[in-house]
Amino acid sequence: MSSLFTAAEVALARLGLAQAVNADLDIVVGGLGLGYTAQTAIEDPRVRSLVVVEALGEVIGWHQRGLLPDSAELASDPRVRLQRGDFFAMSDSEAGFDPETPRRRFHAVLLDIDHTPRHVLHPSHAGFYTPAGLRKLVGHLHPGGVFALWSDDPPDAEFEGVLAEVFGQFEASIIRFPNPLTGGHSTNTVYVAR
Repeated sequence: MSSLFTAAEVALARLGLAQAVNADLDIVVGGLGLGYTAQTAIEDPRVRSLVVVEALGEVIGWHQRGLLPDSAELASDPRVRLQRGDFFAMSDSEAGFDPETPRRRFHAVLLDIDHTPRHVLHPSHAGFYTPAGLRKLVGHLHPGGVFALWSDDPPDAEFEGVLAEVFGQFEASIIRFPNPLTGGHSTNTVYVAR
């Protein structure tokens, strides 16, 4: 986690929610981190509720104690619930992302946990990026719902094939941003599928 590079986390929320067509949105963010994606999401006035799924209780605690000034309002916003849990296990389950309302559906899921669909933080995450895994995710979305994903790599043709198989439409956007560590620019990819 770094506050040096936040352009892609912000773009994840903006690009994902730009594809959401409903007037009132119920959103899931997978991965809280420093809160840039979730903070950007709640700036959209259409967001009615936001469940942020985070595996690490310590990270949730940073936000609850107001230690991160750029996202200090997240924990106090009545639309937001910081939910400790395993995003991938929740996606794979029938109950879904909201333990208080099992089988609840959402208008968008914004995911920023793994480095890329191929470079996962834990082997148990790999199945999510397959057609079967993404079909389970679709079961937690309202019809026409949006799935958006951050990746540290350039667009991946194999993963794009998986998105094309599961979703009606998708696009991959390259997010370019200044990198003060190299004196140049770096890029990330944001996939958005409906």
